[in-house]
Amino acid sequence: MSIGQSIAKLPLFVVLIGISAAAMLLPSIVALGQDDMPTSRVFFYSAILFFILAMLLGFVTTSSARVQTGWTQLITLLLAYLLLPLILAFPMDAAMEDARFFTCYIDMVSSLTTTGASFFDAERLSDPLVMWRATVAWFGGFLIWLSAIAILAPLNLGGYEVTSEAQVQGLQTRSAGQMRAASPEQRLVKHARRLAPTYIALTIILWVLLMITGSESLAALIHAMSTLSTSGISLNGQIGSVGAEAMVLIFFIFALSRRSFTHALNREYPRRMLKDREVRLALAAIVIVPALLFLRHWFGAVETDTAQFSDAVASLWGGIFTVASFLTTTGFVSQGWDAASQWSGIDAPGMVLIGLALMGGGVATTAGGVKLLRVYALYKHGLREVEKLIHPHSVAGAGRLGRRIRREGAYIAWVFFMLLTLSMALFMCLLAATGLDFETAMILTISALTTTGPLAAVGGETAISFTGLNDLAKMLLAFAMIVGRMETLVLVALISPRFWRG
Repeated sequence: MSIGQSIAKLPLFVVLIGISAAAMLLPSIVALGQDDMPTSRVFFYSAILFFILAMLLGFVTTSSARVQTGWTQLITLLLAYLLLPLILAFPMDAAMEDARFFTCYIDMVSSLTTTGASFFDAERLSDPLVMWRATVAWFGGFLIWLSAIAILAPLNLGGYEVTSEAQVQGLQTRSAGQMRAASPEQRLVKHARRLAPTYIALTIILWVLLMITGSESLAALIHAMSTLSTSGISLNGQIGSVGAEAMVLIFFIFALSRRSFTHALNREYPRRMLKDREVRLALAAIVIVPALLFLRHWFGAVETDTAQFSDAVASLWGGIFTVASFLTTTGFVSQGWDAASQWSGIDAPGMVLIGLALMGGGVATTAGGVKLLRVYALYKHGLREVEKLIHPHSVAGAGRLGRRIRREGAYIAWVFFMLLTLSMALFMCLLAATGLDFETAMILTISALTTTGPLAAVGGETAISFTGLNDLAKMLLAFAMIVGRMETLVLVALISPRFWRG
């Protein structure tokens, strides 16, 4: 029996515990390299402890008869976001002095959901602990890749409901046929084998490129992991040089469309990516929004007679990088972003970044938000309605899939948008009940639901810190992060009568 077949017989949650135990070795090695023996021992012993726990649970559950479906794996995924941070927080709590386990748990929820919001002051986090947060977020990013393709896609959830039909060897195959073609365990193992080498290779490539541009090795690794997972976790708060930002900007493509990593890298790759709906919409946003911001900054500088070419270039680059970063819900801020604000004398447009985070990245990627495909469906539907006002009897083209996106796809996208709006209103009211003002509650809610932790620092007039919140507000935000990561439509599907009858 192969290793893949053995793993397929284990419950998904047991496998996640084993992977979490293995991940604890990475910060242990980092701490050992920095002669931080207490932290290294904590993570090493924790890895052994939870690996033994995973083995024992594996022995107990392997022999039991289990009938897994896509729905049971979906609820397992939800429980993983709720319970797995309890295990992930254990070494962090033991390694930090005077740390509360509750705060460590909330911080691990933030990392696992790739939100990246830190609930500890930066000076309290040593390099191995930052490495642990980035590792958990990186692991969470791969979990999103895998679960979206192996679990959500066959159930027409997670953005796939916009098209609901997939192209398989030139034929339209409904998701029900995909579910009958292979068991849930087989799909997980198959897609894990295909995606894991790609995810690891992309991280290593970006790590090397960042070191070539002058970044320190550990900082480069953390930024590479944070870019692929769109968590925005940083060792020192800045990516580094413009060259390093340029490398990170290139790798944002993997948060804009699932086709960037699910298709082979060949001669047709650039043309195929440029024809992708999500990529085209993202490029339009990355070009138009910085251009408008640049003109806004330019006119402000002209009025005060402070316009200089070097400042203009820094402003334009800062806008391009920061817009792409928040569109992918990563949250890295360019060095040129502050320079642009100071150059023009105008406050940073935080509301623009909030709108970009809400818009989000691609379906089945690590990005959060509404997702580009849903936005594209609403745009095409609106465009078609305008055409019908001018030519009521016109017939639109774009084929069967195009009609699907404009009609049923746009309808479901609108339903999701309304559910997200209601979720925002609910969490804003609950956070306001804890004593927060309207602006703070709004920014924190959007930051959590879109899994864009760094948004809290730049979305308002002043930076908002997660560390000063009370326990109830932290718990509400943790739940909002899970809702944003799982998506409201998925949670609604879980409580539907169809799920319980199944």
